[in-house]
Amino acid sequence: MTMTNVDAGNGDRLALAVLVRYRMATTEQMHLVIAPGVRIEQTRRRLAKLRTEGLVDRITLPRAGRTRVWFPTEYGTAIAGEWPELRGRPPKKGADPTAVRLRVGHGLTVTETALCFLQDARHRGDLCPALDWIPEIYHPVGNGEAVIPDALVFYRHGREEEKGSMLRAFVEVDRATMGPERPAAKLTAYERLHRYAPVPVRRRRSFNQEPVKEEWRQRYPLFPRLLFVLDGTGPTGIATRINALHAATGNLALASFLRNVPVLAAPLVDLLRNGPSAPVWRPSRTPTEESAGCTHCARDRALRRPAQCPDHRPDHGHQDPDHGPDHCRSRRYAAGRAAIAQPTAPAAADCAVRPAPVAQHRRPPPPDAHSAAQPPPPATQLTLTVGCAPRAGRKVQVVRRVGQPE
Repeated sequence: MTMTNVDAGNGDRLALAVLVRYRMATTEQMHLVIAPGVRIEQTRRRLAKLRTEGLVDRITLPRAGRTRVWFPTEYGTAIAGEWPELRGRPPKKGADPTAVRLRVGHGLTVTETALCFLQDARHRGDLCPALDWIPEIYHPVGNGEAVIPDALVFYRHGREEEKGSMLRAFVEVDRATMGPERPAAKLTAYERLHRYAPVPVRRRRSFNQEPVKEEWRQRYPLFPRLLFVLDGTGPTGIATRINALHAATGNLALASFLRNVPVLAAPLVDLLRNGPSAPVWRPSRTPTEESAGCTHCARDRALRRPAQCPDHRPDHGHQDPDHGPDHCRSRRYAAGRAAIAQPTAPAAADCAVRPAPVAQHRRPPPPDAHSAAQPPPPATQLTLTVGCAPRAGRKVQVVRRVGQPE
């Protein structure tokens, strides 16, 4: 027997799943996420139907043109939590209208950021489904503390039938509600997450026991890059926040983390205008350098930058196919890595260590009455002639001249 009309509820199912995953969204945002190819009236009727069934609810913002903000109820969250597409990442309990109203500014900004990635993927022919934007994932870092990013995004280059690279990124949305040091302080939290390894239960240590791995490796094959989306302030405030991120990168404790994880920042207004794949992101280590896109694949890099350019050689320390070389690093840093990979002979005047000249051993004159009365000369002491302080890794040649005259 042939089953007909079994997919009649797929639109309602997707609408409820998106609201449970995104926490909240306006009517226009829901329309652009679930059904951008139809009229917005169909989305309004679908949301009204779900509200009648008690799965979703709404509030009205009086100062925003009476904009309606939709959110899942506790009953709708419980229903959607049993679906396979939401299984494994338990959603939070349904919110009440008061809680939604108090955090509507930040919540809608996070949803708007998700729309930037979704629409850019559709435009470029990449793969970024609506449910691959996952807000507020709990990542423990020990001592009862945790890192909870605003969202985690999975963005795969190429269509579903093609083979492309995967971008994983933590997204932090900053609306300038706190000082510029607040985004910079989050770098320390992510550095803790990068090196945190849970302490196993005490047991007898075996000979072939494997070392404890970091906690994030249980979820991701490679640590996601970190993206800061700045909003709620003008160009001067955005520049101040980017400079604060740059100042935080001078901390020596973050050096290893910043070498392995790209940290980028971009204004939300630029993402809305040009998309995340456009050169709108500023590297935190060198914010004055040329901008770059955070979702460029290998094909785009080959088109945008010559392959023979020494400033963009691949980082041989990371050969994971899902995470290409960090094309967002500065040219000066890339050139430095290339110089380290190909060491050259040191210059002659480069603070070289000059050994002391070896003295010629000559037979002393025959003793006379005057010299016989004098005591023998002391042994020659250790001598070292150095042009300047030796550099690390260089050998110092020491000439020892020890002996008594014949």
